Amino acid sequence: MPWRGPSYRGELPTLGWQVLDWMMEMLAAPDRAEYEPFTPTQEQAEFVIGYYELNPATGRRRYRRGLLSRPRGWGKSPLLAALACAEALGPVVPDGWDANGEPVGVPWERVRTPLVQIAAVSEDQTKNTWLPLLEMLRLGPVLDEYPSLEPLDTFVNLPRGRIEQVTSSATSRKGNKGVFAVLDQTEEWTKSNGGVRLAQVLRSNATKIGGTTLESPNAYIPGMGSVAEESAVFAKAVAEGRSRGDGLLWDHREAPPETDMADRESLVAGIRYAYGDSSDHPDGCLLHDPPCPPGWSPIDHIAASFWDTSNDPQVLRSDFLNQITHASDAWLSQPEWAGCAAPGEVVADSDPVVLGFDGSRRRNRGVTDATALVGCRVSDGHLFEIRVWEQPDGPSGDGWEVPVAEVLAEVETTFRRRNVVGMYADPAKWESHVAAWESKYGPQLQVKSSHTHPIEWWMTGGRALQIVRATRALHDAVTDRELTHDGSSALTRHMLNARRAESRSGIQIRKEHPDSPRKIDAAVASILAWQCRLDALAKGTTTKPRSGAVFFL
Repeated sequence: MPWRGPSYRGELPTLGWQVLDWMMEMLAAPDRAEYEPFTPTQEQAEFVIGYYELNPATGRRRYRRGLLSRPRGWGKSPLLAALACAEALGPVVPDGWDANGEPVGVPWERVRTPLVQIAAVSEDQTKNTWLPLLEMLRLGPVLDEYPSLEPLDTFVNLPRGRIEQVTSSATSRKGNKGVFAVLDQTEEWTKSNGGVRLAQVLRSNATKIGGTTLESPNAYIPGMGSVAEESAVFAKAVAEGRSRGDGLLWDHREAPPETDMADRESLVAGIRYAYGDSSDHPDGCLLHDPPCPPGWSPIDHIAASFWDTSNDPQVLRSDFLNQITHASDAWLSQPEWAGCAAPGEVVADSDPVVLGFDGSRRRNRGVTDATALVGCRVSDGHLFEIRVWEQPDGPSGDGWEVPVAEVLAEVETTFRRRNVVGMYADPAKWESHVAAWESKYGPQLQVKSSHTHPIEWWMTGGRALQIVRATRALHDAVTDRELTHDGSSALTRHMLNARRAESRSGIQIRKEHPDSPRKIDAAVASILAWQCRLDALAKGTTTKPRSGAVFFL
């Protein structure tokens, strides 16, 4: 018979309850003076229930891969070890529904010989999960239930199958099709250390046999090209409908961007939020959700490390607030940009706005730069993405060119719909179109780049001083929280992709390298829009929207 259907709002079928029962009955809690059963926290149990969710129509696992991102010391490694044991021996394979319409799970050995892999880019990293896994098996009741189980130092012999450690010799693993793989600390898996290739091989092997993988990063540094970063990009694309793929359970939590490391109450609240129910604080709960007990993470000790001047604040944010911050040469950090987000802000058609535009054309090699049109409300400096055209990932992006007709139509629609009082555009590779905009819209603009060229605003050439000033103006507005933005994906990605470029005149922005697929065009367009807004304020421009009301700026 099919699944019985939900017994409460939002319920979906899952093998998670059976997996949790198996882990608590069979495994020992690691790092204990004497035997205790492994007991996950409520937060960990909720992840397990979600990870083993089934499609009620097909009865198959919904997720082919998962990502669990929490700060250091949250308890990821013991949970991953427990899941690896369950995948090796427990009821993780869907086998239909029982007479009451409940899901049935069976061990992998009923289907095929299980191979479970604990993977990292170095042997030291694999120990994070491997050592608690051995304790769970050696000290738990699982040995009584499975007498032929052999938890050896370097591998585990199963009654049928094996648990093994894997490092980044990816080519040697191509034929070993694991039913489950732990990808540990993927914020450090990059192309240079073989991590990207290893992740691809493990996922491909699992996919071929209906297996799964589970990634466990701490906060990554944008721009490193790590496996964790690429997973975040994919999760964002799925959430926004830009990717047809699914099957990823994305579970990342970080401290709020407004967490103030110099203010104890704000810092402790941020740490508590990031650690959830693993946190332990003697002053009591500062937040009601998630709950305090039964935590173990020493919040006071963690907070004290932030006031040790010998520690790197960026590393502390990543390790203990789980905040995705920035590369060492980043123009803006993620917390700085996120602190200005106001996604619910609505820009009315009658609001006076200015535009920034940065365009591109097809590249002979690499990924074509994006083309971006960004708006900014003059009254309060709210930045919003109007449209960003980017080369699609994968085969669909082969031979892609910027759709010039779409860009021109979007600009025309924006001028027709909105109360545009100014527009600055970098004319590079778009000279003729910018000239056409100046002819068509120039006379109606209240703010002009110059008398002869009201829209043209070069971001290259012998204008280094003007470019540096405009770049600094937007940067300072973000760090001083003098603006807000809509939080859109492309605008955010491009802002965080931007790197500082030193010149004799000061700081400009650039890509991490000329052929980088991580584009910054929306950031450039935002600089232009912000400069246009500043010029509008400086001129005290009066505009008349369609309603006839008069706005004094």
